[in-house]
Amino acid sequence: MGRYYNGDIEGKFWFGIQSSNDADFFGVEGNYYHLEYYFDKEQLPDIKDGIKQCEAKLGKWRPKLDKFFDKNNGYNEDMLEEQIKLQKSDSSKILSWYARLILGLKIKNCVEKHGNCNFQAEL
Repeated sequence: MGRYYNGDIEGKFWFGIQSSNDADFFGVEGNYYHLEYYFDKEQLPDIKDGIKQCEAKLGKWRPKLDKFFDKNNGYNEDMLEEQIKLQKSDSSKILSWYARLILGLKIKNCVEKHGNCNFQAEL
C-alpha cells in the first residue's frame, strides 16, 4: 500500500517519510482537493450492506431525522434537542451515521438507475 504520483514523471512517495504535497517545496502548490469514486452493480451488495449498518446504528433516530430534515434545510444542536429530543452529547455520533446513510442511499439509487456511480470528493 502506498501513494503514487504519475504524469510526465512517475514514482511512489516514501511511506511515513514523505507527504503527498512534498513537491510544493519546489515552488508550485499542488492541487490536492479530491478523491475519486466509482461504483457499479458489482458493489451493490456492499452498498446495501453499508446502508443496513447505518440503519442499525441509527435505530429509532432514523424516522425522526427523516421527518426533521424533510422540514428543515439546516439545523443546530438546539433545534435537534428541542424538536426530536436528540441530546447534544449524542448528536455528532448520530448525525455522522445519518449523513453516511444519505450518501449510501444516493450511491445505491444512482447505481440502480444508471448502472454505475462516479464522483469526486474534496479533501
